[in-house]
Amino acid sequence: MSVANYFETMEYGPAPEADGEARAWLARHDATFGHFVAGKFTAPHAGKHLTTTEPATGKTLARIAQGAAADVEAAVSAARTAQTAWAKLGGHGRARHLYALARMLQRHARLFAVLEAIDNGKPIRETRDLDVPLAARHFYYHAGWAQLQEREFADQVPIGVIGQIIPWNFPLLMLAWKIAPALAAGNTVVLKPAEFTSLTALLFAELSAEAGLPPGVLNVVTGDGATGALLVENPGVDKIAFTGSTEVGRLIRQSTAGTGKSLTLELGGKSPFIVFDDADIDGAVEGVVDAIWFNQGQVCCAGSRLLLQEGIAETFRRRLIRRMETLRVGMPLDKAIDMGAVVAPVQLERIKALVEIGVKEGAEKYQASGAIPAEGCFYPPTLLWNVHPSSTVATEEIFGPVLVAMTFRTPDEAVMLANNTRYGLAASVWSETIGLALDIAPKLLAGVVWVNATNLFDASVGFGGYRESGFGREGGREGMYEYLKPKAWSGRKARAKTLPLPTAAGAGTGFDVPPIDRTAKLFVGGKQVRPDGNYSRA
Repeated sequence: MSVANYFETMEYGPAPEADGEARAWLARHDATFGHFVAGKFTAPHAGKHLTTTEPATGKTLARIAQGAAADVEAAVSAARTAQTAWAKLGGHGRARHLYALARMLQRHARLFAVLEAIDNGKPIRETRDLDVPLAARHFYYHAGWAQLQEREFADQVPIGVIGQIIPWNFPLLMLAWKIAPALAAGNTVVLKPAEFTSLTALLFAELSAEAGLPPGVLNVVTGDGATGALLVENPGVDKIAFTGSTEVGRLIRQSTAGTGKSLTLELGGKSPFIVFDDADIDGAVEGVVDAIWFNQGQVCCAGSRLLLQEGIAETFRRRLIRRMETLRVGMPLDKAIDMGAVVAPVQLERIKALVEIGVKEGAEKYQASGAIPAEGCFYPPTLLWNVHPSSTVATEEIFGPVLVAMTFRTPDEAVMLANNTRYGLAASVWSETIGLALDIAPKLLAGVVWVNATNLFDASVGFGGYRESGFGREGGREGMYEYLKPKAWSGRKARAKTLPLPTAAGAGTGFDVPPIDRTAKLFVGGKQVRPDGNYSRA
């Protein structure tokens, strides 16, 4: 094919990133990994391993250890042993280590980016240009807080040993979000990565030891959900920080209730993407691409519900479909693709099943016509139009490249539709009238609201949600408080689970004093009130 032909067609050719360094690292370990405890790899006590595969090809990638109770106990014990010395090192000493970890990430940026793309299936452009730089930014940023800790958090002390469980959609970035503030505050960590995507966590742990991080400060225990449950239940863990599904978050909250453990949860979302009729339509279309087709839609704060004002709905639909046709789905290491592979076959089947349900419930389906690889876990960009607000695809988190669209007439209706969800993680508002945008934003029940933008993240800005999207914040000053506790609490003993009832004076003499009526009232409108029916029960 001639050069002139390329200029006429403007078609992309393949531009694969070399993966030799990542494959060599896997080969050095015989593609088999144990847990990383007290600064070195250790074999699993039960001798069991899980097999991970490449999402883009289905080929076996590595074998990772399946953590058992003894493995979790060893990691927690190592973290407990190291915690006192790590806290006494002081903010300046911990900052030096965090700076070293940030520089280590930057020095090995290409290795991390390629390994993440292979292991997760996301495009190399995203791992190279977003995941790795932002992960390094979190370590730099929290190194600054470590240096300022003795002044800015003088009345706070570290919590202790932190158990952290991260998901598979942003393995390296979630690692940085969790580990950086915990270490900066003087805690030690036991990290449990997702079973689908443990490799970058193991690489990070190995390189962190080479960068001088003391043994036991960071420990990585791999395995499936059972290993995560063992970490949650371990009595030596002082706090659990979890990012993942709302269903698992509920189980963790039940398990930790009454144990005295601190808990933060960053869970699912069904975020609205609101476009008013005065918005820059082309800009909003590009925003939709970043909101739902970034990382194949596997983003907790993905703008998966498109709310369009009726006057521009059809125009927006035509332009969005035209843009969808230009999206390229292909192998993750190809620098010329927009979407890679879904993380695993089980997730791909879930996406397909939910889309079928949406069509059965009346939605109009449109999928981009571009070719996708025959092998591997690939799914095309998908638009579901005329979706009813109460339909399954409008209420359930699909966690895939599927956008559901509906219309509204007035700003008040837009707010009601946006808040018609049990989640509350993020939202995006598009309008050229700043007064309208700033009027709508505070009315949205979401932890983060972007105006004429989406998926903007920085280590200095707290991120998190509420309602069924969890609680707690990661990043910013508020994120540091999640890994600290008031100094006054550190010497407190746990109180008894139940308070004894007072014994009535004169008991057994015939002149017994009746016990005090301790019937609990309701708490409504800022005060205690009796129920409407005035009845109570034991």
